Amino acid sequence: VQMEKQVVDGLREVFQSRSRPLQYRKQQHRALHRLITERQADIEQALKQDLNRNTYNTSLFEMISIENDIKLAESDMADWAAPRPVKKNLNTALDDVYIKPEPLGVIGVRDPVANSLMVSGLTYSNAAVLKPSELSEHSARLMKELLPLYLDKEMYQVVTEGVLETQELLKQRFDHIFYTGSSTVGKLVMEAAARHLTPVTLELGGKSPCYVDKNCDIAVACRRITWGKFANCGQTCIAPDYILCEPSIQDRIVEEIQKTLLEFYQKDPKSSPDYCRIINTRHFDRALALMNECTIALGGESDRSKCYIAPTVLKDVLPHFKIMQEEIFGPLLPMVTVNGLSEAINFINAREKPLALYVFSSDKMVIKRMLTETSSGGVTVNDVLMHYTVDTLPFGGVGNSGMGRYHGRHTFDQLSHHRACLVKSFAMESLNDARYPPLTAARLRKAKFSCNSRWRMMFSL
Repeated sequence: VQMEKQVVDGLREVFQSRSRPLQYRKQQHRALHRLITERQADIEQALKQDLNRNTYNTSLFEMISIENDIKLAESDMADWAAPRPVKKNLNTALDDVYIKPEPLGVIGVRDPVANSLMVSGLTYSNAAVLKPSELSEHSARLMKELLPLYLDKEMYQVVTEGVLETQELLKQRFDHIFYTGSSTVGKLVMEAAARHLTPVTLELGGKSPCYVDKNCDIAVACRRITWGKFANCGQTCIAPDYILCEPSIQDRIVEEIQKTLLEFYQKDPKSSPDYCRIINTRHFDRALALMNECTIALGGESDRSKCYIAPTVLKDVLPHFKIMQEEIFGPLLPMVTVNGLSEAINFINAREKPLALYVFSSDKMVIKRMLTETSSGGVTVNDVLMHYTVDTLPFGGVGNSGMGRYHGRHTFDQLSHHRACLVKSFAMESLNDARYPPLTAARLRKAKFSCNSRWRMMFSL
């Protein structure tokens, strides 16, 4: 307990004693870029040990995204951090009125390793305690070793201890907590944060539906769904969790997914260098147990000693099956049949709001209804995962799938306090008579006139 308190208190002391000019922030971004460039082979090796992920997948799913975020922040941060003028009323026409983004203080980050790298580089002027997932033990160990060699170790500290130490860490007072993981743990994080009135960003996942309309290019749809579902062995927070489709196209979807799996991973995915593994045996057992009631249409093979589960498609899945009660986070793709778009929308709306929603259709009315009549953290039409790659779009959940947002400028805004600033002069004191006693009807009319929002048009900057 003492260690966790010392870490947080030490960071707060450093944060409060330092000025952090723009040049300092840029230095940290460049240092992070050097880390991922110079130590890329070490990062790839760690992810290979944790997930059996190959070099190309690590670059595609982690390194490119981090590098782009760093470059974006370095080029645009001066604009993001600058005071933001706002419209004025008559009362403040001669004053300086603006929003000043300020760092929050000490941030607690509990995140998968690569996201922690990204967020640590983009906490801007905040200090941070970084707690990578203990499930990715090789990656977490590497992060603890490397970050102090590149980033300012007085401002960024990595904690890699287990569950008990994490619980103690959450008892400390942070100025913001950034958590990625399950809704169950997310509730515990929020409960701990509430004791200190600490704001949180929670990115929690959930069951992201994928509606395949009969009026679409099913072959292309299945190719994209197969990639998004089985990448990283299904262990991505925005992987399509299940397919909704009409019974008439269910077999066609199975057939197209089978063709795509053969193209992507050949006859034996277990020997494919592009197919990953489940993170550990506990999650292997959990995922395998979800198949108990299901009819296997494709795959189903497994090897516990290797944490291997083949890409698996399950057909005729019913809503009450266990696999439909929790996020799968593995390479199992259930198919639930519905009688048309309205039933699909009702099915989605009867459940918790997902982190992502996917719809495949060539019909603009189908797309419009799905966007208008459902809610989700993000949505991609006629593809999967790709909204995550657009750094100008906010990424985050809604309801049970989380709160807050990040990516690019959205990360900066999320981890900043937007301070309202009004700087007045001592001149024009007579204008203030309207608010001073003794108050009269005439003074009230004058106050109403000077505060009227229509003056914003005249004094907009």
